[in-house]
Amino acid sequence: MEDKLLRYTLRMDRVLFAKFRYVAEYEGRSANKEIEQMLKKRVAEFEKEHGKIEIAHDEIN
Repeated sequence: MEDKLLRYTLRMDRVLFAKFRYVAEYEGRSANKEIEQMLKKRVAEFEKEHGKIEIAHDEIN
C-alpha cells in the first residue's frame, strides 16, 4: 500500500520555530498539524482568488 503522507524537511530559524511551537501548543496542535492547517488555509485563500487548482496524478509523487 502506498503511503499518502509526504515527508518534507523544513529548515528555519530556531527562535521562530520555538515561537511557532508555542502557538501550535496553544491551539492544541502539534507543530506538524499547525503547519498543515496553515497550508490548507493558504491554499483555500489562493483558490478563492484564482480558482481551483487541478493536480494531475503524476504531480502528486
